[in-house]
Amino acid sequence: MRPNGRGGERRPLTRGPRYDPLMPLYICPNCKQRSVALDGAEGFSDEPVACHSCGFGFLFELMEDYYPGPNTGLVTCDREGRVLAVGRGVYELSGFEETDLIGRDVREGLALKAESDQDPVALSLEWGVRRLGEAMTMRARSGSEKAIVCDLFPAYDDDGGLLVALSPSNES
Repeated sequence: MRPNGRGGERRPLTRGPRYDPLMPLYICPNCKQRSVALDGAEGFSDEPVACHSCGFGFLFELMEDYYPGPNTGLVTCDREGRVLAVGRGVYELSGFEETDLIGRDVREGLALKAESDQDPVALSLEWGVRRLGEAMTMRARSGSEKAIVCDLFPAYDDDGGLLVALSPSNES
């Protein structure tokens, strides 16, 4: 409990935002480590923040904190949906290595297909909206189709882009 400033009344700590909305949240597309940084720069330089856990070259800014599952693989894309980087877990899920996917459209490279008529990747890129829990299928390197759940996070910086979180479906 904490005082709320009105006559000594107290309210539970669980109410209200858990994090300062002015403090940006970041996630490493490689190791999934989350962190915060006030200005998105490394120290006193203009260099983007790198992951202090695995050394990956950049972090992806999130609007809200996100907790990927242990079997989730993260793919970072540019504003056109082309793969820039592939994190840990994607190979285990798909059989594709980073060199197989870099520069390819994420939908083409992984043969992503939504169960609905809408393309969640295109919607997220075009409208800049998060899409969580999208039921999709993907084609693994072996040629087999896998049911997955896809979470999509658009980038809100000047570079644009997309973070794609791929998780095995519980129905598999």
